[in-house]
Parts: sequence; structure tokens; C-alpha cells
Amino acid sequence: MERMLVDAAERIFRDQCSKATLDAAEEGHFPVQLWQLLCESGFQLMAQPDSGAELADVFAVLRVAGRFAAPLPLAEALLANRWLGGADEDGVPDALNTVGIVAQNAGRHWRAVPWGRAARRIVGVAADGGVFAGSPLAVVEATNLAGEPRDQVEVRDVRPIHSAEPAHALLALARAAQSAGALDRVLELGVGYAQEREQFGRPIARFQAVQHMLAMVAAEVAAAGRAADAAIAAVGSERFAFEVAVAKSRVGEAVGLVAEAVHQVHGAMGFTYEHQLHHFTRRLWAWRDEYGGEAHWQALLGRRLCALGADQVWDFLATSS
Repeated sequence: MERMLVDAAERIFRDQCSKATLDAAEEGHFPVQLWQLLCESGFQLMAQPDSGAELADVFAVLRVAGRFAAPLPLAEALLANRWLGGADEDGVPDALNTVGIVAQNAGRHWRAVPWGRAARRIVGVAADGGVFAGSPLAVVEATNLAGEPRDQVEVRDVRPIHSAEPAHALLALARAAQSAGALDRVLELGVGYAQEREQFGRPIARFQAVQHMLAMVAAEVAAAGRAADAAIAAVGSERFAFEVAVAKSRVGEAVGLVAEAVHQVHGAMGFTYEHQLHHFTRRLWAWRDEYGGEAHWQALLGRRLCALGADQVWDFLATSS
């Protein structure tokens, strides 16, 4: 199932996620055709418990979306539909549902809502783990560092959603999976450019300093991907929150090193708007902090390990169950 879903998603994203589409989304144009194609294939409902797909399949697709910098809130849409119990409650199968953060002491004002301006329904996740549903009433448009819509939304008809799932951790894992995919693509761009760009009569990939830099990038990308995979494999287990904390922390660390190094490989070209590299690195920098940055998740790790006691730490770290 996972291979089939990943292959289908990859075909759609490859055809639709051109630089022109990414540029248009950054200017505020929702990628309607991309979203409709995904809905026609049933991707918007794949996180539903009765869809036949596992949550691991969902995160595998999100990793592909990250590799193509898909300019829509796919992670939020899939999880929102899961928590709302379906995307077609209002009779609109391709309606966009998304997720926002319930602001402290302001239960009807939700922030950082991806494409809140285009949403029919919104799921709000509170710091204490509470999950709520609402409909947008008023929107103040805003964006993150990558130019992705992160709106502030006043909602109406707020009601609690009774879910035993760790919503914040699932959203964090979604960002880790997307980031792992984007890191894969950044590595590809760095290697490809180094093989094409010539200096002093030979490709810069043949210079030892560049080889060393790309080797470091490859190691970081592999480590980030492995951490994300471990967290995906732990979905539903007692170790889930711990593995998400490791993944979000490790992926975030890799983002800082990889983005810097690959921009250095590209030189001035990588900083131009005309080049596609910035669509990936700016997303990585933005996603690094969304749903908790390294400090948040490392603090959780520290508390968990300290609570175990010295005699139990090694056994916990050395086992996966």
C-alpha cells in the first residue's frame, strides 16, 4: 500500500509542483489544480481510520510532499480530516480543512493556520492537548519565513473533539517527515550543481573541499531521515512521543547544517529568487520551529530520561519497544 501511494503522490507532485506553481503560491494563489488532483485520487481522506492506509503511509506521502515543496497544507488537511471524521461533512468532497494553534486565553482566536484564508473548517490544537473544531469567521493573513500562509483566524461554532491521539506530536512528526523529504531534495540539488558548475576548467565536485562539504550534507540527511523513520515506526507505541522528540530535534539540527552548506556550494546563485533552492531551504528553516523547535523537544527528552533514573537509561535507549 505504501509503495503504491508514494508512487502515485510522486507522479502528481512532479507534474504539478513547478517553480511557477511555488512562486504563485507564495504570492497568495492557492494551488487549486494540485489540490483537486489529490482529491480526485482520494489522498485527502487517506488518514481516515477506514481508508485502508496506515498512518505510516500518510507520513511516507508527506515526506514525498516535502521533497517537492508541495505548496499546500497537506499534513494539516490529512490530520484535520482524520480528527473531524471526514472531509465531506458539508457536501464538498474537495473542501480544504486545516489545523491551527489555539492561542492562550483566546479560545476563538487561532494562530499559525496554514491557508486559513482558503479553509472551510479548522481544527485547533491547544497547548494542553485539547483539540477543537471551528469554522473561520474572520482572517488576518500572514505568512511564515517561506512565504507559506500562516493566518490568524477568528473562529465560530467551536466544539471540542474527543480524540485520544497526541495531536501536537503527530503534527510535529508531519513536519519532521516533510523536512526529511526537503533535505533529500536539497542534497540532490547540491550534488547536481557541483557536478555541473565548472571552475578552473573542471567541475567543482572534484575539489576536495566541496566533496567534504557534500559528504557532511549526505551524512546529516541520512541521520535526519533515519530519525524520522524511527518516529513513524513508533506511531501508536509507548515510545511515540520520545521518538518524535528525537526526530524533530535531529531533523532540526540537520536543517541548520545542510542549508548552510548547500547554499555555500551554490554560491551566489543559490541566493537568487530565480533559483529553486530557496523554496526548499526557506521551508526547512520555517518548519524547523513549527510545532516545537529543538529546544522544546530536547527539554521533553531530558525530562523523560531523568525520570527513568540512571539504571534504566541505557536499556531505554538501546531498545525500540
